[in-house]
Amino acid sequence: MRFILASLIIAASHVAAHYTFPKLIVNGTASAEWQYVRMTANHYDNGPVTDVTSSAIRCYELDANSATNAGIATVTAGSTVGFVADNTMGHPGYFSAYMTTAKPAANSNSAGLSKTWFKIWEWAPTWSASTGLVFASENIVQFTFTIPKNTPNGQYLLRGEQIALHVAGTLGGAQFYIGCAQINVVGGGSGSPGPLVSFPGAYSATDPGILLNMYNLPAGYSGYQAPGPTVWKG
Repeated sequence: MRFILASLIIAASHVAAHYTFPKLIVNGTASAEWQYVRMTANHYDNGPVTDVTSSAIRCYELDANSATNAGIATVTAGSTVGFVADNTMGHPGYFSAYMTTAKPAANSNSAGLSKTWFKIWEWAPTWSASTGLVFASENIVQFTFTIPKNTPNGQYLLRGEQIALHVAGTLGGAQFYIGCAQINVVGGGSGSPGPLVSFPGAYSATDPGILLNMYNLPAGYSGYQAPGPTVWKG
């Protein structure tokens, strides 16, 4: 009975720690929920994506109305933006942000379906032989980053993601929390963002930053290896 009770408590704590990213931060102000972020399929249960080959890994939309129901926020290149979670992000993990040009518009369901995504930011755990993996990003309620100043003007999808690693020691164990905001970039430059990737396609389930037992690191481990492309600094 004690074992069953303990298991139920652990399971409940894992569910309670799940989250969505429904609010976009622009100019230091958080939007209303789902005002600019496409409503995700987990907006009730907060459950993660676990299959990197699924189309859900792109933006995890609830349905085709997620794009048309959300507005498009105006964002200045070089400014700080971010996402606010609907719950404390209690899982340790790796954060990143991607963008894709959005044609014909950010609120179109055809945006971001090709090899058009580029990474603009990442927040990885640090590691040393004395400390092991350290997750400064644990137990936060929001994360912010900068739109590269040389991003060309136009409409984009802005994808915020956390890969939670607390149960990533088995294949399919990593948990992906995702939100895609619809934005129009102004005041930008003439940069050429890249490398470009697709979702799905950017990740493999066996990438060392996705399939990782953080409690029993492999022999010769020398630090966290982020999945996906390098960051475009713009």
